[in-house]
Amino acid sequence: MRRGRRIEGYDPSPDFDENEAVKTIKKTTRSAAKGAGKKAAARPRALGRVVDLLGVPMDLGGARRGTDMGPSAIRIAGLEEKLEQLGYDVQDGGDIHVESRETTRLGDTKSKFAREIARCCEQLRKKVHASVAKGRRPIVLGGDHSIAMGTVAGVAGFHRSHGDSIGLIWVDAHGDMNSPDTSPTGNVHGMPLGVLLGYGTPELVKLGGFAPKVKPEHTVLIGIRDLDVGEKELIKKSGALVFTMKEVDQFGMSEVARRALERVTYGTAGFHLSVDLDGIDPMVAPGVATAVNGGLNFRETHLLMELVADSKKMLSMEVVELNPVLDTRNRTAEFAVGLVLSAFGRRIL
Repeated sequence: MRRGRRIEGYDPSPDFDENEAVKTIKKTTRSAAKGAGKKAAARPRALGRVVDLLGVPMDLGGARRGTDMGPSAIRIAGLEEKLEQLGYDVQDGGDIHVESRETTRLGDTKSKFAREIARCCEQLRKKVHASVAKGRRPIVLGGDHSIAMGTVAGVAGFHRSHGDSIGLIWVDAHGDMNSPDTSPTGNVHGMPLGVLLGYGTPELVKLGGFAPKVKPEHTVLIGIRDLDVGEKELIKKSGALVFTMKEVDQFGMSEVARRALERVTYGTAGFHLSVDLDGIDPMVAPGVATAVNGGLNFRETHLLMELVADSKKMLSMEVVELNPVLDTRNRTAEFAVGLVLSAFGRRIL
């Protein structure tokens, strides 16, 4: 069996100095997107070949430094060029500005940095909404998983204005359904799915002026294996479909994906795919801050992405929780790029 416990204090070496590593790793940024063209139709008729890349260098939602460098690492791994090789027109919108921990007020210790996270997610929401309205598919690069509140609010808000709901596939080792009262840490990256389902810090729940962003009957979690005590009850009561690693082992990814896709596409305009890289086993994707043994293996994850592509119903995607400080030669970033390519239609043959 591949399941295991959370790796406490996971560091690459006994002498590892996280703060020093953050200071010395060189960040790269991309220029802002090109000026807007002609006004697009009010609603896309089909999933187009234009992709908007958006980076959110957020690390306020977690306890460890380094996830703010995730967008740069994925760009360095060649995501734009490789998507273009698949025939996509890629527009890189650069990064949303995120204040550093040193200059940001902590606020309520039960929901740390909630104000700045809400501000960033509101900016992201607007950009994602505009992208979808132009008939494009946004790919959001994190940053920690708290950014999903902005991404999903943008996609859901657009389709809501046309009377439609969206589905949500959430790939993760964790449930991310904590509330401020159940969270043992107060870290917001453990709360975004709960917020999207309509509960939690009001400032976050009310993003976009509506809640919930997704319905539990349209929500699926895959790869779950590490839950907080109070969070378990919230998940059981939520009504979302949950595939823990037990079910992945028992049924196989093909069947899990079939059931998941059936759930998120029934009665919806399509679905958003949110991939937390700690959902994958750390033997495959070591560059994450909250690694948990016994996760999805290389082929299981790619199969899920390939079946997502076959569905032709994916509206948007995000990849989060990449921490280059903990990675080895950008290995996890390169793996993340491969996942995006599989989700966007790259085939073996």
